[in-house]
Amino acid sequence: MTPLIHKGYLPTAIGRVVELHAHIYSVLVGFGLPFEAKVARELAEFCERYDDDRDGFWLLLQDGVVEGAIAIDGAHAQQSGAHLRWFIVSDKLRGTGAGTALLTAAMDFCDSRQYPRVYLWTFDGLSAARHLYEKFGFVLEHQQLGKQWGNEVCEQRFERQGLGR
Repeated sequence: MTPLIHKGYLPTAIGRVVELHAHIYSVLVGFGLPFEAKVARELAEFCERYDDDRDGFWLLLQDGVVEGAIAIDGAHAQQSGAHLRWFIVSDKLRGTGAGTALLTAAMDFCDSRQYPRVYLWTFDGLSAARHLYEKFGFVLEHQQLGKQWGNEVCEQRFERQGLGR
C-alpha cells in the first residue's frame, strides 16, 4: 500500500516518532538515553502547545503505522525563523521518496505562511538527508562540535531563506 501523509497528531504518534529516532540514531551513531529523552520531552511539549495556524506536524503512515514524521515549529518564525524538527523516515521506507514527500509538505506549509526563513539542526555524516535539505534550498550556515544529543558530533545548522525552491 502507498504511504499516506497525515497532517496533525494521531494517538501513538509521539511514542512512535520517539521510537523511530531512538532506534535509527542508536544504531547509526550510538545515541542513547539523553537523546531519546530529549526527543520525547521536546516533541511532547510541542504537541501540547501546537497551534495549527503557525505549526505543522505531518505523519507518514503505511498500513496505519507511523513510518515517518516531520514538524515545523512556527512559534518564533517571524523573529528567528521556523524550526524544522523531528524529520525521520523508517528504514522500511527510506529511499522510496517518502522523505521528499514529507519535506515537500513542510516547505509548502512554510511558504504558505510566508515564513522569512526555516532552519534545522542536524549533524555531519547524514549524506542523504543533507542532499535532500540542499535540494530544498537549505544552506549550511554554521557547524560546531557539540553534545546536545548526548554524544559529541559535528552539529550543523542549515537555513533556508524565504521561498526556497
